[in-house]
Amino acid sequence: MSASSEALPVVVIGAGPVGLAAASHLVGRGIEPLVLEAGAAAGAAVREWSHVRLFSPWSELTDPAAEKLLAPTGWVRPDGGSYPTGGDWAEHYLQPLADVLGERVRYGSRVTGVSRAGRDRVVDAERDRQPLTVHLLHPDGTEERLLARAVVDASGTWTTPGPIGADGLPALGESAAADRVSYRVPDLKDPAARARYAGRRTAVVGSGASAFTALASLASLAEEAPGTHAVWILRRGISGSTFGGGASDQLPARGALGLAAKAAVDAGHASAVTGFRVAAVEQTPEGTVLTGEDGRRLDPVDEVIGLTGFRPDLSFVDELRLALDERLQAPVGLAPLIDPNQHSCGTVYPHGVRELSHPEPDVYLAGMKSYGRAPTFLALTGYEQVRSIAAALAGDREAAERVELTLPETGVCGGAGLYNEPAPDRTGGGCCATPATPATLRIGAPPAVGGGC
Repeated sequence: MSASSEALPVVVIGAGPVGLAAASHLVGRGIEPLVLEAGAAAGAAVREWSHVRLFSPWSELTDPAAEKLLAPTGWVRPDGGSYPTGGDWAEHYLQPLADVLGERVRYGSRVTGVSRAGRDRVVDAERDRQPLTVHLLHPDGTEERLLARAVVDASGTWTTPGPIGADGLPALGESAAADRVSYRVPDLKDPAARARYAGRRTAVVGSGASAFTALASLASLAEEAPGTHAVWILRRGISGSTFGGGASDQLPARGALGLAAKAAVDAGHASAVTGFRVAAVEQTPEGTVLTGEDGRRLDPVDEVIGLTGFRPDLSFVDELRLALDERLQAPVGLAPLIDPNQHSCGTVYPHGVRELSHPEPDVYLAGMKSYGRAPTFLALTGYEQVRSIAAALAGDREAAERVELTLPETGVCGGAGLYNEPAPDRTGGGCCATPATPATLRIGAPPAVGGGC
């Protein structure tokens, strides 16, 4: 990179937990960051699940470099053993951190493309001497082009949920039925959401923790609103592992959630349809009808909730030379460490710049986006990622390749409790809590959360 490029800022995409942590570490290294956030406030994605209580306590949701920036303002981390909601996280940590960073954070700045100045992805000549270009779209429709010495994409996956079509594409008619299909676990304390599902039949498509959450919450609603019923759509059959590990699950909250979903089925508040792979969504006078690839047509439902996971939006980094795993769409160096067929959130080894590097120098996918389609992301792991990246950009390779994170033996749950209950006691060791109401949501995380956390 040329000397003139060294004077440019490092652009961080996304003012969520990992993006703001990246900026904090860069500031600590004497490198000027510029955080570009599409939303109107810090943690815009986290705020969309503000009613959700996280599994992880405050002690595992803040970054050390961020705390160092916040300390002079009089900020004090909330009780490390308590469990915040997404709204708490945004209000008491993310927004104060963004405020400290000040003009380094720009809101209403949606990144639409990243490339090399004067070079598309095909051109080799003097490519590594050119700064990166970042194209923005503002709310009033105006466009802007910035130059950057490096780019850290921490934009997450929250805005790109998977469709309900079994082949990974929207089922036929799914887009046309947008007013009847949701891709979020509903907040049934919200009057509008409650009215949408009370006394109605709802198809829940998916087999993970978010689907368990929806089943448990709809079952709770059914106790108060007769006629409320969930139709659980599973692509596989029901087996001993369908509801997770139950009481023997190494992550107690995950086990409790599976048991809550099983209770919903056993109580008759939910019925399961197995081996059903959605091919089409049809609107009829009687309601919404799902058709499977095998030709089966289900009885009409009033609503559909698709909870089939999240995926990264790679459209605006398409001009960069990225090395991504063909299955997970995660960096090839990271993918083997996070393969959900082999790892849970407690068995992903901490990693950094080495695993996150691409053929395109000084470009990094961090946080939930770095995990591609894997659902095992943790906030603590994301903070370690950006610590390592900042060290590498500062030329401190030894620190960049040094692991400074030790996860508890039982791992950290990348999820959250749906209901705003008092923080539960830790009963399983490590950092995974069993909420008083065993309805939880994997934020695939806040995260991260957003990612997860």
